[in-house]
Amino acid sequence: SFRPFQSTETTLTKVVNDVLLSADSGSASILVLLDLSAAFDTVDHNILLDCLKDYLGIHNMALSWFRSYLTNRTQVVSLNDKTSL
Repeated sequence: SFRPFQSTETTLTKVVNDVLLSADSGSASILVLLDLSAAFDTVDHNILLDCLKDYLGIHNMALSWFRSYLTNRTQVVSLNDKTSL
């Protein structure tokens, strides 16, 4: 859920409620879940971006979003007022 003061259970309850409300009104629902926290750290980012564009047809704003997310990323661990570099 990654939101302050909101548990995973609260988020799941809201998502299920929204999907049920949509179904009750006769609408279709599409749910996309992305956990990008470390998914792309072992993949060459240029190859990944080329595949997203060439094979999946992702362009424009969506491709720019992925490019921005993958560019100049760092990982930092903080514990007991100590931070890794």
